[in-house]
Amino acid sequence: MADPSPAKSMGDPGITPLSPSHTQQNDTDQVPSGPSFVVVVAIDFGTTSSGYAYAFAKEPECIHTMRRWEGGDPGVSNQKTPTTILLTPDRKFHSFGYAARDFYHDLDPSESKHWLYLEKFKMKLHTTANLSINTDLHAANGKRVKALDIFAYALAFFKEQALKELSDQTGGEFDNSDVRWVITVPAIWKMPAKQFMREAAYKSGLVSRENPEQLIIALEPEAASIYCRKLRLHQMVDLGTQTTQNGFSPSDNVGSGMSQAKEHVRRNRQSRTFLVENVIGELWSELEEGDRYVVVDCGGGTIDLTVHQIRLPEGHLKELYKASGGPYGSIGIDYEFEKLLCKIFGQDFIDQFKIKRPAAWVDLMIAFESRKRAAAPDRTNPLNINLPFSFIDYYKKFRGHSVEHALRKSNVDFVKWSSQGMLRMNPDAMNSLFKPTIDHIIQHLTELFEKPEVSDIKFLFLVGGFAESPLLQQAVQNMLQGRSRIIIPHDVGLTILKGAVLFGLDPSVIKVRRSPLTYGVGVLNRFVEGKHPPEKLLVKDGTRWCTDVFDTFIAADQSVALGEMVKRSYTPAKPSQQVIVIHVYCSEKENASFISEPGVRKCGTLRLDVSGTESTAARREIQTLMQFGDTEIRAMAVDVSTGRTVKASIDFLSH
Repeated sequence: MADPSPAKSMGDPGITPLSPSHTQQNDTDQVPSGPSFVVVVAIDFGTTSSGYAYAFAKEPECIHTMRRWEGGDPGVSNQKTPTTILLTPDRKFHSFGYAARDFYHDLDPSESKHWLYLEKFKMKLHTTANLSINTDLHAANGKRVKALDIFAYALAFFKEQALKELSDQTGGEFDNSDVRWVITVPAIWKMPAKQFMREAAYKSGLVSRENPEQLIIALEPEAASIYCRKLRLHQMVDLGTQTTQNGFSPSDNVGSGMSQAKEHVRRNRQSRTFLVENVIGELWSELEEGDRYVVVDCGGGTIDLTVHQIRLPEGHLKELYKASGGPYGSIGIDYEFEKLLCKIFGQDFIDQFKIKRPAAWVDLMIAFESRKRAAAPDRTNPLNINLPFSFIDYYKKFRGHSVEHALRKSNVDFVKWSSQGMLRMNPDAMNSLFKPTIDHIIQHLTELFEKPEVSDIKFLFLVGGFAESPLLQQAVQNMLQGRSRIIIPHDVGLTILKGAVLFGLDPSVIKVRRSPLTYGVGVLNRFVEGKHPPEKLLVKDGTRWCTDVFDTFIAADQSVALGEMVKRSYTPAKPSQQVIVIHVYCSEKENASFISEPGVRKCGTLRLDVSGTESTAARREIQTLMQFGDTEIRAMAVDVSTGRTVKASIDFLSH
């Protein structure tokens, strides 16, 4: 016996579709152009680091990245700031980025345990299975805070920074209503995570609910893709087919191009304005209609892949294969390091140390971060990682013997103790910390390249902060065996940010996307003997209905053009009904017949407020229009007899 029918048990309003139809709007005139704006500000809210960039609508070729941050680590470029946030003991926002880290670091340990310090919290939106407005995060001291508050604080911080900088630049108070905001998210994020980001933006005052068009949610690899089209030869490294040394090809022509580019970057180090020429870069001019390329965005939390195809003459982009990837970002290496520490010093000690000396734990991870960046395939000398004094001290109190003793006893022979108070890791040990994360990425790429849609790829663009890793570069090269050219833009960590600004200036550049899931709603249909299973039969006022029917709006991996609408008409079950609630279901399978099938889950609720639109018609028809070709799903509805617009919204966050 299948699940009991929701029509009886869940009390779903018995809606029945009147006219299923799918309309395609390829006429871009019908896509609303949105309000005019003076400037586009893009926020790259990353797992490990964040930043913003902007361009004025009247000089779209000048992309300005944010001011240099105060603080910063030696040897780590500080064009972005760490995604760290500090709240006071009474949970008020205190600081963000380097400022938060440095202040927290300088607090007395007895005090610091009352402050709430959070880092790498963005991943929670990807890993939480039933994300809601009430999802919690844990601060370093173990206390729980509402994720929505933390994300809203972070966005409010960027809003304030950007508006201040814009006011300084223009010499007057800069009004938020003149800004189009763009926030980047991984393409593999599900709808609830994207909606969560939008809710945080509303809460932070970045944009208002009344004017949702002021905020665009951009997909990270897509943004990178848009920027990569503009790349000139001096702005990138082509790994070619030769073996690389430290990520750069030994061949002379690349070398000379590199040194010129470095000179160019060095001279412009002070300026933070990037000129994006209004031309298609040389690389791009090699591409012909129908050529395909892959963008692999390797960030802190996720790796995110998208496959695009060129459509000439305007060079619009078409997504060929639905975005894929997973939680294989560079923080995986930090987890491996933590596992190694647990192996040497004991899980019980590390857990205690994190809670009792949270600031020292942060210091230890910062020390590891800068050494992590020095890992390379051909490195022969060991890497030293400073252990904070309080680690050594607390370990002695906790165990009654020294750190040195623990290392000797642990049988971890590739990590030694140096008398200067450092862990000495041989290069193989460091490289082995990278291995699980890089293996995941390579396995994913290998599977992707076996898909028919992904054959014959001309270029593979490696972007995102983790793309700087020579170990990752080498692994990708070995996997591809010269099947595609590997291109790494300079300032690879800012690629997404610059692309997001370009996307905000012209969101119509991406013309076709692929739906990651099958979406539909649950409806009642007339019962057909022999076609419908008997257990789905529901008799209502003498009419025989089949319950739980999955009425598909759009199928997984279906191409959806920008502005494309799916149209459906519904009628309320009772004429007096004020609100029609329609449950939206999704599935990874391409076709589902019933909402009770395995793998089909309720993912959202479409609410149509029909109050105040009473009509004399015998049957009221409410026509819904859903737009799937954008980064978010939008819904509109019209009461056909009166022509009045009905309030429609899809909620992916309530369960």
